[in-house]
Amino acid sequence: MPSDVNAMLDIAPGTPLRLIAVANQKGGVGKTTTVVNLATALAAVGKRVLVIDLDPQGNASTSFGISHEARATGTYDVLLGRADVPQATIATTIPGLSIMPATVDLTGAEIELIDMPRREFRLRDALRGAVLPYDYIFVDCPPSLTLVTLNALVAMEWVLVPLQCEFLALEGLSHLVRTLDRVRRGLNPRLELHGLVLTMFDRRSNLCEQVSADARGYFGAKVYDTVIPRNVRISEAPSHGKPVLIYDWRCPGAQAYAQLATELLRRSSAAAIAEAAAIPAAGIRARAASGDRP
Repeated sequence: MPSDVNAMLDIAPGTPLRLIAVANQKGGVGKTTTVVNLATALAAVGKRVLVIDLDPQGNASTSFGISHEARATGTYDVLLGRADVPQATIATTIPGLSIMPATVDLTGAEIELIDMPRREFRLRDALRGAVLPYDYIFVDCPPSLTLVTLNALVAMEWVLVPLQCEFLALEGLSHLVRTLDRVRRGLNPRLELHGLVLTMFDRRSNLCEQVSADARGYFGAKVYDTVIPRNVRISEAPSHGKPVLIYDWRCPGAQAYAQLATELLRRSSAAAIAEAAAIPAAGIRARAASGDRP
């Protein structure tokens, strides 16, 4: 990890930590699904991963099977300074993967944060004050630019944007890019648009192909080679409290997310190429680790 990010969070030099916000101001584009399954795939190959659920709907927490009763402390408490990061973090059934869950109380955080000191830096300050034994931290952002989302953008170093292959998708994306530029200039100069992931892709659709071509034409190599297809198993998995890599690792959606994790590792570091080769088996390992059987 770049030394400037180490300094930002007071992390010891050489600590391999990536801070990634998964964001899009448009809802229903696959943000939560991308967070949940990238985190699962990385944990399955031995990475230590923390997911921070900043969406008041708490869908990332639900997707890992975290009951509402188990969410007594979470991101709401951390943002308001009522709990530290370790107190708000719980282990999932997947070894090496923890989550800071969200509760409906997070909806009220917007109002409560307004008059707080360093209101845009609450998450960053909480992470700075904690021991972070992780290789990757993912933040699942709400689908709007709020103070909660702003906290994620100030605390992270990279932004990964799921882009649904549909009409007007690129128009919304241009607005997000302008937002990231403003955050970079005023609050977090280290923030970087790391990449775009095309989701809900249907190769039979001319529109999907056109959106893909337009995105790659404008953003070039920032658009990931891996595309996430429309797949019913992806939609079914959260209702079972499981990532699709565990729910049905053989399905096209699970295989696509495994490949996406491969690409993320390769883009994160050239030294990660060898370990990235192990990702295609991530679904099998995650399933076995959680006690499920095919």
